Amino acid sequence: QSESLVVCDVAEDLVEKLRKFRFRKETNNAAIIMKIDKDKQLVVLDEEHEGISPDELKDELPERQPRYPSYAYKYQHEDGRVSYPLCFIFSSPVGCKPEQQMMYAGSKNKLVQTAELTKVFEIRNTEDLTEEWLREKLGFFH
Repeated sequence: QSESLVVCDVAEDLVEKLRKFRFRKETNNAAIIMKIDKDKQLVVLDEEHEGISPDELKDELPERQPRYPSYAYKYQHEDGRVSYPLCFIFSSPVGCKPEQQMMYAGSKNKLVQTAELTKVFEIRNTEDLTEEWLREKLGFFH
């Protein structure tokens, strides 16, 4: 029997939380970290963080398991303007289980569409998540 690609749905309460997160008024960095509940085949909330730097976010991500952090980042532009882009980062570290990898990879697009996320990045090593990396990635959008 061939394993079909599993595409997980997004939990209702998480969809609502992400919608609120997108329109939040706070001006600090914040993150919503999501994971897949394998038994329910649902993308669910893992952790929420306020006032979290990219380096702190990196420390929250498991080294051997995929996660989907959505990150509101205070971005200071060259010309002095400030924006708060919402970044979606697919963290799928080298060394996580192939079936887990496939489930996360297969569900990523559905989550991105459901949450209407536009700035989508991927890392294969949690160590790559730094402020420099994030700023460089965001630089392509401006």
